[in-house]
Amino acid sequence: MGIMLISFVIIQFVPGGPVERMIAELQGHSTEATARFGGGSGGDMGASAGAQSTGQNNQYRGAQGLDPEFIAELEALYGFDKPAYERFWIMLKNYVQFDLGQSYYRDIGVIDLMLEKMPVSISLGLWSTLLIYLISIPLGIKKAVKDGEAFDIWTSVAIFVGYAIPSFMFAILLIVLFAGGRYWDVFPLRGLTSDGFESMSLLQQIGDYAWHMVLPVAAMVISGFASLTLLTKNSFLDEIGKQYVLTARSKGLSERQVLYGHVFRNAMLIVIAGFPAAFIHIFFTGSLLIEVIFSLDGLGLLGYESVINRDYPVVLGTLYIFALIGLLTTLIRDVVYVTVDPRIDFEARGG
Repeated sequence: MGIMLISFVIIQFVPGGPVERMIAELQGHSTEATARFGGGSGGDMGASAGAQSTGQNNQYRGAQGLDPEFIAELEALYGFDKPAYERFWIMLKNYVQFDLGQSYYRDIGVIDLMLEKMPVSISLGLWSTLLIYLISIPLGIKKAVKDGEAFDIWTSVAIFVGYAIPSFMFAILLIVLFAGGRYWDVFPLRGLTSDGFESMSLLQQIGDYAWHMVLPVAAMVISGFASLTLLTKNSFLDEIGKQYVLTARSKGLSERQVLYGHVFRNAMLIVIAGFPAAFIHIFFTGSLLIEVIFSLDGLGLLGYESVINRDYPVVLGTLYIFALIGLLTTLIRDVVYVTVDPRIDFEARGG
């Protein structure tokens, strides 16, 4: 609720809302905008074009000369005829029932709009997160074991380069190299599937989908694995120097048994703790520019466009859903905590 309240309050002070956008269209002689409210409203607007502005419509830029009744009709259309606290309360009641409202500028509900964009973001987020963890954890462990050696030094150089260069820069570089930008035309430049995807066999569809995902996922993985690799390395280095590791080695256990039988569980706790934030970042904000560059119509692009267009139901609706996803992933993290480390006992703490 706190997240929604802060976002709602901020939105109240952001200029250029839907009423102002519609006024701008009308002042620009947009017949399409006028037609939305019928000929009567348009006639009233024209008749009062020379009238003096009232205090009611002075709050909107460009509203001078428009009929106050017409402004009131616009406010009612977008729900701004009610006090802010009442609108917030109505929004909360609707959100509890998962009624996120309708988009201001598209004839579709917010949930339906999100479901329409969800497959793209799920594809990017899921495969990127999976590959980042599959690469970073083994690499971080290897760097901890080889700390200070040539392998550790050279991989650190590569990691710092990956960390320093933004994902969108890698995306542009990959396009130039492998998508017909200048050198090889190996991978498609845009979209999630090719034309005629529906007519392909299942095997062809899988291959086509994977072919389209290579470049955007690669761009996100290259720039996303650096911090997790260093976190894993430092966590393992912390544990390797502890007494229980020396005891395990003195019992004659192999290095592999020590690392994966004793150190792994303790060292992975800090990595698991950071999973929800990493997942949300990759799933939503991390894919924004990638979606734009590769013309992938997902949730990141939807959120960005809704902010630019002041489509408040979409802005707040997507924020609400991602807040719920964040809470869910935090709950999953706590469950995994207990599974990985049996020493954590919430019942004993409660007693």
